Amino acid sequence: MFSKIKELSKDTAVYGISTIIGRFLGFLLVPYYTNLIAAADFGIYSNIYAYLAFLNIVYIYGMDAAFMKYASVDKSNLKKIFSTSYLTMGLTSVLFTLLLYLVRNPIIDLTQLGEAHAQIYYYVLAILFLDSLSIVPFAHLRLARKTKKFAFIKITNIIINLLLNIYLISFKHYGIEGIFIANAAASLFSLLALFPDIIKHIELRINIPYLKQILKFGIPYLPASMAAMIVQVIDRPLVLAMKGKAVLGIYSANYKLGIFMMLFVSMFQYAWQPFFLNNANDKNAKNIFSKVLTLFLTVAAILWVFVSLYIDDFARIELLHGRFLVGKAYWAGVYIVPIILLAYVFHGMYVNFQAGIYIEEKTKYFPYITFTGALVNIVINVIFIPVWGIFGAAVATLASYITMAGISFYFSHKYYPVDYEYGKVLKILGLLIFGITAYYLLYVTEQLTFPNKSFLLLIFISGMFLLRIIKISDFKSTLKMLTGK
Repeated sequence: MFSKIKELSKDTAVYGISTIIGRFLGFLLVPYYTNLIAAADFGIYSNIYAYLAFLNIVYIYGMDAAFMKYASVDKSNLKKIFSTSYLTMGLTSVLFTLLLYLVRNPIIDLTQLGEAHAQIYYYVLAILFLDSLSIVPFAHLRLARKTKKFAFIKITNIIINLLLNIYLISFKHYGIEGIFIANAAASLFSLLALFPDIIKHIELRINIPYLKQILKFGIPYLPASMAAMIVQVIDRPLVLAMKGKAVLGIYSANYKLGIFMMLFVSMFQYAWQPFFLNNANDKNAKNIFSKVLTLFLTVAAILWVFVSLYIDDFARIELLHGRFLVGKAYWAGVYIVPIILLAYVFHGMYVNFQAGIYIEEKTKYFPYITFTGALVNIVINVIFIPVWGIFGAAVATLASYITMAGISFYFSHKYYPVDYEYGKVLKILGLLIFGITAYYLLYVTEQLTFPNKSFLLLIFISGMFLLRIIKISDFKSTLKMLTGK
């Protein structure tokens, strides 16, 4: 069992390094944007990326997950499965892009781009098209455990994006339009870097029997993924509609400070899906999956308390005279970060519980899970944004992920029951509830001082040991597992 978890740990580490480096380089743009771009323009940028993320799901329609599913169980026909998936996505991407071009005027009006930023729409179409052509090749790299190549392309993509952002905004004065040009260029690089793998595995023929299987498995992902994306991005247009561009800019900038937990969950997700697919038939699979959830939550809880308590100090770090890690105009929204971080913890649990649904091919339940989460998100946003502002939007995100994690656990346990370490899981969740309650009590009473935060940190970490969530022996066994000694 430990050898399997060690395998997952290594893949998570490699994906994590690429994700952390890549996303951190992207995160460097947050101080850049918040110090140079007005909150209203930042709001426009955030709103467009919300729509872009949603449309990206339409372009993919579950094809990456379907490819990984069938390529993992029928490796002898990898070329047929790869070609069928890739060519089908290529054809549909052309159709989607043409359709979006034809209806450009109403969408430009809907997104409030205006004449000054109308050109951004065409860069968005380019990004969507180029990224869709890279999805299946990236999925193949993950399945084949070509982690180094995957990491190289991802990191280089972000570096290109970062450098072009700086050049186009600071030197060419393109404003937020430069953000989308840089993204399109970086997406083109990724596709070109993947081209040798595409040529190696492509056959210019769509296999109809495989296409039927792939679509049967993948199509349920379209409504499910669309609903999941609603959970992630619907708050942007709602905050824009109810509170305006400037408030949306403040909300979006502070939402991005949740990057530290998002990175951890993302790198786990990249490694987790191919891991549980490849090990589903192992006799100890369920024991391994149980231990993985406990380890994930333990690390996530420790990360949550550190980042939550000190994120405001981090945001106020002065980089240059009058230039801070997060622009001064955006500090008013830092208090939402602990909620966003906790939402990502439950997102990680949702990702973990997906294993049983994948393995038993019960993907038909994903729409129920994600649409319920989306409904919860929309209702809470509509009710609480007018009352609580951006805090209400953050709470809506947390509530939706708790809902999705709970429902996915129900369906996963129904068809693929895993005996999780419930005692430890409940203790960790109890500590998180205590931590976030104590944080906001200190916040509302204006007692969130450095000494009080450090005392709360001490209580939280001590609780991890006193409740025997972490034991000294765990450090020794983990070290032994990772070093192989």
